Amino acid sequence: MVQDNVARDGEEPLAPPAGTLAFRDWRFSVDQEGIGWAIFDREGANANALGSRPLEELSAIVDWAEEGARRRTMCGLVILSGKEKGFIVGADINEFDGFETEAQVIDRLRLVLALFDRIERLSIPVVAGIHGVCVGGGLELILACHYRIATRDPATRVGFPEVKLGIFPGWHGTARSIRQAGPIAAMQAMLTGSMIGASRARAIGLIDELVASRGALRWAARKAVLKKRKSKPAGFTKSLLTRWPARALLAKKMRDETKKKAREAHYPAPFRLIDLFELHGGDLEALKAAETRYFAPLLISDQSRNLRRVFKLSELLKAQAPKDQAWKPMRVHVIGAGTMGADIAGWCVASGMEVTLQDLSPEVIEKGIKAQGKLFSRKFKTRAERAAAKARLIADPAGAGVGRADVIIEAIVERLDIKQKLFADLEGKIKPGAVLATNTSSLEIEAIAAPLKDPGRLIGIHFFNPVAQMPLVEVVRGASSRDDEVKKGATFVTAIGKFPLVAKSVPGFLVNRVLAPYMMSAMARLEKGEEKEKIDEAARTFGMPMGPIELADTVGLDVCAHVGRILGLSPEGSMLQRLVESKKLGKKSGEGFYVWKDGKPDKAEKTYAPAELDRLGRELIDPLIRESERALEERVVENADLVDAGVIFGTGFAPFRGGPLHFRASELREEAAKEAAE
Repeated sequence: MVQDNVARDGEEPLAPPAGTLAFRDWRFSVDQEGIGWAIFDREGANANALGSRPLEELSAIVDWAEEGARRRTMCGLVILSGKEKGFIVGADINEFDGFETEAQVIDRLRLVLALFDRIERLSIPVVAGIHGVCVGGGLELILACHYRIATRDPATRVGFPEVKLGIFPGWHGTARSIRQAGPIAAMQAMLTGSMIGASRARAIGLIDELVASRGALRWAARKAVLKKRKSKPAGFTKSLLTRWPARALLAKKMRDETKKKAREAHYPAPFRLIDLFELHGGDLEALKAAETRYFAPLLISDQSRNLRRVFKLSELLKAQAPKDQAWKPMRVHVIGAGTMGADIAGWCVASGMEVTLQDLSPEVIEKGIKAQGKLFSRKFKTRAERAAAKARLIADPAGAGVGRADVIIEAIVERLDIKQKLFADLEGKIKPGAVLATNTSSLEIEAIAAPLKDPGRLIGIHFFNPVAQMPLVEVVRGASSRDDEVKKGATFVTAIGKFPLVAKSVPGFLVNRVLAPYMMSAMARLEKGEEKEKIDEAARTFGMPMGPIELADTVGLDVCAHVGRILGLSPEGSMLQRLVESKKLGKKSGEGFYVWKDGKPDKAEKTYAPAELDRLGRELIDPLIRESERALEERVVENADLVDAGVIFGTGFAPFRGGPLHFRASELREEAAKEAAE
């Protein structure tokens, strides 16, 4: 039984008595039943991140709980979030940049590890109630708690995204996740950085109980405290996989799978995590001790610094959409049901919107709608959800949906006269406040808008192919485009889960402008006799997701030739032109620079000297860097960070290098340092 807060055996009374302790990032109180309620609500922030002050305040709460447990004035501690839409988004990565040495990292880790160990050792039940996103350090915190309750809400997800920042869990999340979920599920979560829904998290052992809603968390947590519920670790069968030689075989399989997705020289974190598991995974205490030694050098590595920069660049892109925008897009009308138009429509539907799809040919519309089945199957897990998505994608050959749509996107043939006629016809049919946009990849917005009575209404919303995979969308400002229309365009892009990049209407905008010289320069090397396999492997050695020749085949050689002509980069009589004239268009026709089999290029098996690939890779990327510098000079986008963000998320430029301008600046600093040393 919980006793009143009175002194005994000569002790001083525990002060303050039951009530509320004053913190900036936490609200803490002890109720009449002796349950402590710690509500994380970080001051001045939209989301909870575990920075220095929140951790210091949590430590003070744990001090109180330890004393309350000792004096029997507390019977349990519950950790909740004060934010409506999220639990904890992890550690505050802004504080990571302050670490210069491994020793500094280790000293900081000791404080957090000691705090989490104290939580785990509390003699009273510690229950976490989770609603919304709980990732990284947030997941590590709840794994130190004794019992975890989450809502069934689709927004409630857990995960370890650290690998995307060039690190892995460093607050003993490696050992505790393996203890709870077993090595296969835990390592998969840490190696992929994928998000895990609440039901799945419960099934694998990261969550213990599910409730229907956020409002039910307090009652369920109270019940768990009073019944002294404790989470059960993974069963005996799963634990067998942590023993030798099963652990070695499992580590080998993990390493082989990881090599298919990433190069160790570029992304060392997942490989170090596998090493950690292989060497120490049989003893969780040894694993905890070794975790810090493996983690510290990763956090101060160039790869991690640059990947953290990429994360911040993604936040910068999101900020292109105003947070106070009252306009909310719900209905979209897409004109043009070819591959691009249909995929735009499908993605908008998958993002929860209603879409009408228009084309001159009902057969093309039907084909475009049918093609979205794969996307809907990936995005929606239940038959009811898939049926609802299909119902929101409406064939509209007559264009009846134009007048109701919040956003109208044109995705027809790249001919100025046809686009001009279409928009002149649309202008009188759309409702006030609707966004009028073209998906053009090469024509200037102001030229398309010239015949309109209100040319300021037209903007570009330029998607990249494949729509479902490419995270960036350029929101293009024409010479007369109004600011409020551009802002609404950016709001629409964020509403469908993409990153908006506001760009000036110039040939190629930003992404195609910097990508075209890179690809055309590689093709010129091919003309001079350089092997296409060598060119592509050199680009991949630099860190590009695929080589420029394979990329050209993937994009479509007709598209490359068209963009090249617009930018004045496609010489007459080139190999590219000859292939297009012979209808060898790349992947979509089965042959281009490569012959394509089962969706993959047929490449000759060849090996090249690493130093030669390093040199060639750097030379290949130089045209892209130079064009990025010119785009900045001409203010195609607002600043250097946005150039880097656009090129990373629009072309796949090696994320671990931090962007083309950042990479070049780093090179110049290194060159200057060498000269100074000499």
